[in-house]
Amino acid sequence: MKLTEYALLAFSSLFVIVDPIATVPAFLAMTARDTVQQRLRMARVACLVMVGVLAGFALVGQSLFHLLGITLPAVQVAGALVLLLVALDMLRAQRSPVMETAAETAEASAKDDIAITPLAIPMLAGPAAISTVMLLDAQATSWAQRGLLLACLVVVGLASYIILALGAKGAKWLTPMAEKIVTRLMGLLLAALAVQFLFNGLKGEGGLLQP
Repeated sequence: MKLTEYALLAFSSLFVIVDPIATVPAFLAMTARDTVQQRLRMARVACLVMVGVLAGFALVGQSLFHLLGITLPAVQVAGALVLLLVALDMLRAQRSPVMETAAETAEASAKDDIAITPLAIPMLAGPAAISTVMLLDAQATSWAQRGLLLACLVVVGLASYIILALGAKGAKWLTPMAEKIVTRLMGLLLAALAVQFLFNGLKGEGGLLQP
């Protein structure tokens, strides 16, 4: 895979699965008593933590696989199933329980600072995002591609902060209808990526469908 193709795959996969646009309503609900400056600070901390956590899994992902004796096809199939569950919920314009549960969101509403949990973990960097970054790391065939993966993480973190900051300042474009349309479109893209990962795991070298 060429560097440009890998970069496009990495960015689109990560942005869709982190899904900062769908996070904005929950973020505003959990920070209803906070000022704009406090919301911006929490958004900034959350995005930094998200990038750090996902970068950590990107750096140790393959070593962890080797340590546990897990093959790349197995990772691809397992990750694809997790992403497909999230995509199906997104196609119904719902926030997937794989990313965070209703109980976690309700509990966070009573907290003074929700930056690290649940905003960073698990809303932005949840199991699905961790699975995605480990899948992308497993598909990287050179250090240049791994460097691109880390760069894409930084760009997704910056984009997430901008989107949360716009929400914190009361952006008018985030109507419920617009949010549902964007969520469904990203869900369709994520479903296609999940199916592709599944095919790669089943048909690739050492895959379950190989003799």
